[in-house]
Amino acid sequence: MKNLLNKIFDKNDKKDLSYEEARDALEKQKASDKKLLARRPETQPEVLYYLATDEDATIRRDVARNESTPIQADELLANDNSDDVRLELARKISRIFPDLSQHDQVQIREKAIEILEKLANDQFPKVRQIVAEELKSSDLVPHKIVKTLARDQELAVCAPILEYSPLLSDVDLKEIIAVTTVSGALSAIARREQVSEDISEALTNSLDVPAVSALIANQNAQIREDTLDAILDQARSVESLHPPLVERPNLSLRAIKRIAGFVASSLVSRMLEKNHLEKDVADEILANVRKRIQDQQVDEDDIQTLAEQARDLVEKGVVDDDFIQNALGNKQRELVIQCLALLSGIKVDSVRKLIASNKSRRIVALCWRAELSMRTALDLQHKLAHIPPEDFINARDGVDYPLSGAEMEYELELYA
Repeated sequence: MKNLLNKIFDKNDKKDLSYEEARDALEKQKASDKKLLARRPETQPEVLYYLATDEDATIRRDVARNESTPIQADELLANDNSDDVRLELARKISRIFPDLSQHDQVQIREKAIEILEKLANDQFPKVRQIVAEELKSSDLVPHKIVKTLARDQELAVCAPILEYSPLLSDVDLKEIIAVTTVSGALSAIARREQVSEDISEALTNSLDVPAVSALIANQNAQIREDTLDAILDQARSVESLHPPLVERPNLSLRAIKRIAGFVASSLVSRMLEKNHLEKDVADEILANVRKRIQDQQVDEDDIQTLAEQARDLVEKGVVDDDFIQNALGNKQRELVIQCLALLSGIKVDSVRKLIASNKSRRIVALCWRAELSMRTALDLQHKLAHIPPEDFINARDGVDYPLSGAEMEYELELYA
């Protein structure tokens, strides 16, 4: 073997072996000798090409790892039946590709792209994952390859590209948000260094809770006020969204008041500390929180008793606008809820969800369905749903419902 190596690597020896001589000599060598040749960066390209077809997969793996291996041999190895061989090739090609400048041989670069495309579609997920990890931050990779990896059905493959690739446009991202079924893919998009307002809206509309949570936690994400409103609508009934919401920087006073309407008091205190509100404003918010908590403290026995009481009162025909307004004034929240359910024909649990939605239009529609006045609807917005005054829906001409019957039926469809 020593004489063979001397022949192969001695550039000054005029008796260097030809490819055929080296091949014939290699066929007679031990596997350990061929492995040594496969690993050495000085090995002639022709020898490495020959070793790329060796029956021993460990030798082919070493050839795949060797950066001196000619691109023609890499093409062979991209179709190798050994996963380990293709893994090493994926690691090498993905690592060196960004360094192949436009000044390199065009043919080599084109062949490298073909190999990358093949590896990006490899049947073995680990191969695709390595390509994605190596190329995730590069802006020199063909867009087609990046999109292939971004649409992969394995999270370990698509996530690095979705989170880090600078080549994915908002159009690309919105397409993926619309069609992907990979759990965790949207969260990867939400963690991107820069998230535009349009992407934030698309993520919010997906109703993917982990993605929305990651979006809120991403301080670089641009979120429009109406998108934040949609997030707050979701967050009322999704407790996992509460902590990232209160940590969100630069919240508007309106958003702070809405969040304070449904998160735990400890989180409200944290939110107020972060936003450095004026003392009188903070005190008002905390007072409303204490009132909300007090109003909600009704045990199961009380609920059953109040349900029976409400049924009796409705059957007697005494539940009208004056009754509801007096009950609100006396802080009889649960009795009001039970009465509204009976008057509207909507289940009690659905009435609770409707109130918790913090949507003025829905409160007004509920009152309309219960055949109560718009004046009562105003009281319900203020005293039952604790909606901020700036979000109230007011009466038309001082007394009439401002929405059409069709509009109000639409608001109640989810709760009927």
